[in-house]
Amino acid sequence: MKTVIGRALCAHVILMALIWQGPVAASAGVLDAPECLVPAKAAGGFDLTCKLAGAMLDAGGQARKPLRIAYLPGGIGAVAYDRMVSRRLDNPATLVAFSSGSLLNLAQGKFGRHSASDVRWVAAFGTDYGAVAVHKDSPLQSLGDLDKQLKQDSSRVVFGAGGTVGSQDWVKAALIVRASGRDHKSMRFVSFEGGGEALTALQGKHVTVFCGDAAEALQAIDAGAPLRILAVLSEQRLPGIRSKIPTAREQGLDLVWPTVRGVYVGGHVSDDDYRQWVAAFNVAMASPAFERLRLQHGLYPWSLTGHALSSFVQQQVDAYSLLARELGLGVRPP
Repeated sequence: MKTVIGRALCAHVILMALIWQGPVAASAGVLDAPECLVPAKAAGGFDLTCKLAGAMLDAGGQARKPLRIAYLPGGIGAVAYDRMVSRRLDNPATLVAFSSGSLLNLAQGKFGRHSASDVRWVAAFGTDYGAVAVHKDSPLQSLGDLDKQLKQDSSRVVFGAGGTVGSQDWVKAALIVRASGRDHKSMRFVSFEGGGEALTALQGKHVTVFCGDAAEALQAIDAGAPLRILAVLSEQRLPGIRSKIPTAREQGLDLVWPTVRGVYVGGHVSDDDYRQWVAAFNVAMASPAFERLRLQHGLYPWSLTGHALSSFVQQQVDAYSLLARELGLGVRPP
């Protein structure tokens, strides 16, 4: 049972870049009344990203007011992206949360004809990793059990996740199914508007397996949800108390899926405002509190800001385009 995601998807996860651009000016600007837009419903990874952004700005003393969080679900980020590009959301003080899943959707043209260069990428705070979870009462105790069930009768396995066909959570499920020798295009998959809804469905036993991200699953478990994680899709076991959870690789499935999380602003945002945002997060990431806050929000070390992040985003979109073709998915037209 072996599936490998191209090295281009994972190699950058070990990069670190913190570009110091000096203290943020104490005068007016985007930090007077900042906002972070969650492009999905509450309780998922995008929500987690905005909450971390607010905690970082508070800890670094960057914002004059606490970061306001608003919600705009639709298309797992597509609606928010379109409104930022089209300037229907025209506030330079508005950040929007993104993840590697957003970049995968961009690569497939799920954000319309919009490209990665249509917005300005501000900061990535850390990386999460994919996770495969079941209800705590599930007879599936390992990825090996899941593999056997898929081989015996794949119709009895219903995957649930945030996102439609071609989303990063769908891709994780597809790679697991394909590794079992089954056709990933015929798997049973239920789409939800965000990981929070998918986890709720798993708690109610409306789906069999959740393919999402570790942070959202672990936070649900910490809050008392009756769930159990079969595997994390990281290169090595997660640190601390999470080290008891085995990786997919340990169980014979060579699948690593990092999920970078961060924020962007509209492409119309001025150079001065953009620099202020980038500088604010550079200061926040240099704060002694940053590592603690990142870990509290379930993320692990990986940071990029400004132009370095923009270059990384384009490289990832190109790599995801190759993966999408491999899985028979559409890609964004040139």
